Amino acid sequence: MELLVALLDSLEFEGITELGSLVVGYIPSEKYDRNLLDVTLAGVKDELHAEICSEETVEDKNWNAEWEKNFVPVIIDNRCVIRAPFHEKFDKYEYVINIEPKMAFGTGHHETTSLMISALLDVDFGGKTVLDMGCGTGILGILAAMKGAKKVVGIDIDEWAYNNAIENARNNNTNITFLQGGAEVIPEIKFDIILANINRNILIEQSIDYNEHLTSFGKLFISGILIEDVDMVEATFIDLGLTPVEHTSLGNWQMLEFVK
Repeated sequence: MELLVALLDSLEFEGITELGSLVVGYIPSEKYDRNLLDVTLAGVKDELHAEICSEETVEDKNWNAEWEKNFVPVIIDNRCVIRAPFHEKFDKYEYVINIEPKMAFGTGHHETTSLMISALLDVDFGGKTVLDMGCGTGILGILAAMKGAKKVVGIDIDEWAYNNAIENARNNNTNITFLQGGAEVIPEIKFDIILANINRNILIEQSIDYNEHLTSFGKLFISGILIEDVDMVEATFIDLGLTPVEHTSLGNWQMLEFVK
């Protein structure tokens, strides 16, 4: 199921939902290519045994409002809670992160975000410089700032995520610099800690950039990796001279930690 979701995500489907043995995905009609979907599914038929059950054009509506109805608070390791402004307040947790749900990735509901936050809760960010690649809502950078990071830079290629991250950082009283773009906009400085919760292909593609911008003895945390892709991704960073430190998993997803 995770492989099918990742495949649909690569084809620019949005709002992908698992319903038992079914997957429902939404995609703007101008981006939908039935022939491409058929060919893609046929190429992984032996692995997925998946087929298209139905398709329909749905009436446009306020999808953000629809999503908000199903946005519930997330509690991680009984230490950190991610909530929206319209939720009740949570005072007993060590870290409370307020996220305005506007379709950007990174609300803690996905396993990869939960894995990253769980790992970062035990990291000493005091006085550190931090880079959050593919920052989405800005949630990881916000946590780093809350934990005492000296400088945090968040980067996302998506304009919607970029604007949402700025809003979320402000609402959490954190001082973070956000940039829109890819690896080409990474500032020419070294970072003590680099966070990247993206996907396998981009992690591999940008691996050299991460290594070049990481200080000696700096830490790299990456996720968005399915279990079957771990060896490939890990080998990429080992070849660059980074040392694996930790693997954690949730469902079929993995988080990897390296030190330079």
